[in-house]
Amino acid sequence: MSRHLHRGAPSSPPTLADVALRAGVSRQTVSNALNNPDLLRADTLSRVRSAVAELGYTPNRAARNLRTRSSGLVGLRFAPAQEGTANATPDRFVHSLVETCRTAGLHVLLFAGDPADPLDGYDELIRSTAVDAFVITDTYLGNPQAAWLQRRGVPFVAFGRPWDSTADHPWVDVDGAAGARLATEHLLDRGHTRIGWIGWRKDSRIGEDRRAGWADALHARGLPTTGLASRVEDTVASGREAAAVLLDEAQPSAFVCASDTLATGVLHTLADRGMVAGREVAVVGFDDSQVAQVVPPGLTSVRQPLEQVAVEIVTGLQGLLAHPRVSRDGILLAPTLVERGSS
Repeated sequence: MSRHLHRGAPSSPPTLADVALRAGVSRQTVSNALNNPDLLRADTLSRVRSAVAELGYTPNRAARNLRTRSSGLVGLRFAPAQEGTANATPDRFVHSLVETCRTAGLHVLLFAGDPADPLDGYDELIRSTAVDAFVITDTYLGNPQAAWLQRRGVPFVAFGRPWDSTADHPWVDVDGAAGARLATEHLLDRGHTRIGWIGWRKDSRIGEDRRAGWADALHARGLPTTGLASRVEDTVASGREAAAVLLDEAQPSAFVCASDTLATGVLHTLADRGMVAGREVAVVGFDDSQVAQVVPPGLTSVRQPLEQVAVEIVTGLQGLLAHPRVSRDGILLAPTLVERGSS
């Protein structure tokens, strides 16, 4: 009789040897089933997993880490919240990443760094072997993180395209141009022909990508974009000022914005002028933030599939941490539009 079935005696946790005995395989086969399942035949893998479930076996992570020098931790540098914005995308993404990593047997280690130094914090974690891999989110053109990690052979997956045709690291991104096009077509289908754009400064590749979707949608219907666009900082105040200028000079009947932050600024301007969003002027934001969900009359907004982004990133990390390593190409996901009262 197994030592786990004696009555009256405390039951010690099942071991890898117990699983091997129950499944009728070697300890190495059980180890492969847990760490490199692709090495096993389907019937063998099924038998081992059944034994694991029956015994309630949980791998001893600490012992495994000592053997493999693996921590099971994924580093993510987390920037402080920006004042004057409505952007909650980082919070949604981090929550999704933490949940998805946990399911995969990984854990997220958040760390801070000097805002003036995009590499601050990485070297310390690498030297201490505190993490197995990184997720990077600052993917603006020229950001040194990706190249720095690649030179050191450190596994990582980026949330965001590298914007550099020579970069070959794994990444996952959301199609911003498709999202802005979706928003603009939504307004066109409701009869709007003069649709303003409020976006970010020209050096923002993400902002320009989203702006391209707005312009493409208008041009496809034979409609002009001249005089209808504004590029500003991503703050509520900037969106408010840009909306006032465009309303006075271009008189659009609708706005598409590069963020919910800028769209919130437009809503403020409309309220200042006694105008009702969705009735007199339509407004669409981008990111489907919590603000979009609660501000009256409800802000129509492009929603990024952050839960799927997290799944794809973790799948990429698992490939990079496998033996042999498996690297994937970049993945571009499609956003959706959440319609509310503002449009």
